[in-house]
Amino acid sequence: MGLLSERLKGFLRGSRSAAEGPPAHGGSALPFFSRPDRGEVLETRLSRGLDQFFGSFRDQTGLSILDLGGAHQENVNFITSLGHKFYSEDFLRIFRETFGEDIADQSNPGRIDYFLRRSLEYQDEQFDGVLAWDALEYMEPALLAATAGRLLRILKPKGYLLAIFHSAERKQTVPCYSFRIQDLRTLQVSRQGERNASQQLFNNRSLEKLFQKFESVKFFLARDSLREVIARK
Repeated sequence: MGLLSERLKGFLRGSRSAAEGPPAHGGSALPFFSRPDRGEVLETRLSRGLDQFFGSFRDQTGLSILDLGGAHQENVNFITSLGHKFYSEDFLRIFRETFGEDIADQSNPGRIDYFLRRSLEYQDEQFDGVLAWDALEYMEPALLAATAGRLLRILKPKGYLLAIFHSAERKQTVPCYSFRIQDLRTLQVSRQGERNASQQLFNNRSLEKLFQKFESVKFFLARDSLREVIARK
């Protein structure tokens, strides 16, 4: 326990270390869109994408999972409880520090390379799964394509990526969310303000093109207008 505690402290400081946990335990689904009485606005939603993601790893342990949403304690606990290694990256913080609100800079090859070296500098085929959450939908096309290519590279063959996008309607801004795993098919969602929306249109056709080098892409459109995407390498 002492070693695991030190590793978890490292996650909260933005470490790339991995934590491992004991064999899996079960969980029960929570009602759709319940609102806990807390200081921040939280919503609980059923997630078919999450169910598909972890269902793909059923009866396996010791896998490497990368979470691009930072090191939320709930996600650390859940993934290590399944017996997997947890890696985290505060992806949106690095994105903000690298580009700010400068859209033009996202087409600069030098800045793109610098961003990818800061955020996704991992070995080829290192991960069995990547939880990208909504981190990709704030990117302009050149940066988005380069990031998708890097994610493909760090995934193992037959590895899975879970990403979330708002519906195809064009908007000036979109909410930023934080995602915490409650069980195999339930997410707790916290709104963390808004960001300028990408000029990219995220419909099924454009997402199929974005993930065209993956072996397969599956979509789940929920009633809250979030489109969940499962891409398999």
